[in-house]
Amino acid sequence: MTIDVWAQHPTAEFLAQDMFAALRRWTGGAIPSGPIPLSVTLDAMDAGGVDLALITAWHAPEGALISNDEVARCVSAAPERLAGIASVDLRRPMEAVRELRRRVRDEGFKGLRVLPWLWESPPTDRRFYPLFAECVELGVPFCTQVGHTGPLRPSDTGRPIPYIDQVALDFPELTIVCGHVGYPWTEEMIAVTRKHGNVVIDTSAYTTERLPPELVSYLRTGTGRHRVLFGSNFPMITPGHALDGLDKLGLDDEVRELYLEGNARRVFRL
Repeated sequence: MTIDVWAQHPTAEFLAQDMFAALRRWTGGAIPSGPIPLSVTLDAMDAGGVDLALITAWHAPEGALISNDEVARCVSAAPERLAGIASVDLRRPMEAVRELRRRVRDEGFKGLRVLPWLWESPPTDRRFYPLFAECVELGVPFCTQVGHTGPLRPSDTGRPIPYIDQVALDFPELTIVCGHVGYPWTEEMIAVTRKHGNVVIDTSAYTTERLPPELVSYLRTGTGRHRVLFGSNFPMITPGHALDGLDKLGLDDEVRELYLEGNARRVFRL
């Protein structure tokens, strides 16, 4: 079984954002002119051999780009194939806490994702801290991005050191899922996961062939095999394209199972 821990069922509004112009140049993707049927995402999952995808909402200062309601509707339409990751308005921390609590307790969302670069604030910003505490109480992970940003926004908020390191020190019970491998600070990201047992990495936004060599080496170690999860970042990269070349990595059966499924099941309590 394969679980994709970072995907989006896109909306036309989401894809049309100016900040994604660089991604469209890289992928050659055209912007749809109308609603995108759920079958587009499910077909991409089928083509890539993905059994379950965690699809995420997006909330920016200007509002929801993919709302929690939209994610919930997708999950309701395909509950055996999709699970939801919530996003919230960072400007209203208590409303955000209540929203997260409702989505997890009432609708079965599996985690929270807030992207620091989207808010131009590092995850050590005080507005994040009530949300971290609520994630601990709910038993769900906080998911975020590390490394540089492909979208046209500043990248400094994605540094693993000092930001993820400090959050992990302040919240040792919080599971932190760090997406996009941390490049160009991948070695920093690996060091943080070695230091903190509650921090893991997902490989979203990177094809297998583009994974940094140091991350592939870490994946083969006794510690690293438990700290790296597969993600695609669909629709920016399809799951099939992200997984192409996996056999060439020479992973043993245990590492491969943990990378594609086992670690995601543990981290997201699937």
